[in-house]
Amino acid sequence: SIIGNIIWFLFGGILAGIIWYLVGLLWCLTIIGIPVGLQCFKLGRLSFFPFGKDVALSGEQLVAVKYFWLIFGGIELAITHAVFAVILCCTIIGIPFGMQHFKLAKLALLPFGAQITDK
Repeated sequence: SIIGNIIWFLFGGILAGIIWYLVGLLWCLTIIGIPVGLQCFKLGRLSFFPFGKDVALSGEQLVAVKYFWLIFGGIELAITHAVFAVILCCTIIGIPFGMQHFKLAKLALLPFGAQITDK
């Protein structure tokens, strides 16, 4: 997983993490959006080094904020990760990297209540 994380970081992980951090900063500009921004920072750290990490989704969802998140960030980030995943899965070498993008796309739609753990 160390080699996978290094390759991931150098060839796109840094960009994915920076995008999550920028979205988090935009959410933190409003007081109401701070919990969303903090979740984006957590997912940004995962985007930098996703190999060897597992994600467990719990039933906890911020109901009111969930819909704002989908409109103002979630759908766009999920589509971006899904497109990269499909492109990477077209090659045998890219399949592990594509699977990481699918994991991040799922989190982009439902980031609240996600627990990131080591495998």
